[in-house]
Amino acid sequence: MAGIEARLAELGITLPHRSPAPAGTYVPAVLSDNLVFTAGQLPFVDGALPVTGKVGAAVSADDARECARTAALNALSAVAEVVGSLDRVVRIVKVVGFVASDPGFTAQPGVVDGASTVLGAIFGDAGVHARSAVGVAVLPLDSPVEIELIVEVSPPLTPKEN
Repeated sequence: MAGIEARLAELGITLPHRSPAPAGTYVPAVLSDNLVFTAGQLPFVDGALPVTGKVGAAVSADDARECARTAALNALSAVAEVVGSLDRVVRIVKVVGFVASDPGFTAQPGVVDGASTVLGAIFGDAGVHARSAVGVAVLPLDSPVEIELIVEVSPPLTPKEN
C-alpha cells in the first residue's frame, strides 16, 4: 500500500514520532517473519494519559473510544519504528482491545471501535481485521484502554529492487 503518509495527512492524523516508552522490560513492537506484534499501547498524548479510570464510571464511552483511537495510532507508530514505513503494511490482521470497565459496563466493542474505525480510514480494505474487545478490572497507570495490533507487512526491498 503506497502513500500512507499522504493518507494520514489527508485525514489530518499525525502519528507520534516515537511510540511511548515501555513501562517495563519489553519493546513496543517485534517483527517476526512478515508479522509485527505490538505490545499493548496506552493512549498517551505528549507523555500523559488524557483521562484515567474505569469506563462507565469516571470515563465516558465516547472518551474511551477516543482513547482507543489514540492507542491504535501509538501502536502504528511502534509498527513504523520496526519496519521503517507504514507503506509496507499489507493488512491489519488483528486488534485486541482491553477496556478497564465499571462492573455494569458492557459496551466494550463500541469503545474498541475507536481503534477499528481509524485503522479502516487509514488503510481501507487492508485495515479490516479480526478483533477482540475485552473488559478488564484495571489497566496499567489506571488507563481506560489498551490496544494491541498484529500487522502483516511486505518484505523489505532488496538492493536489486531499489
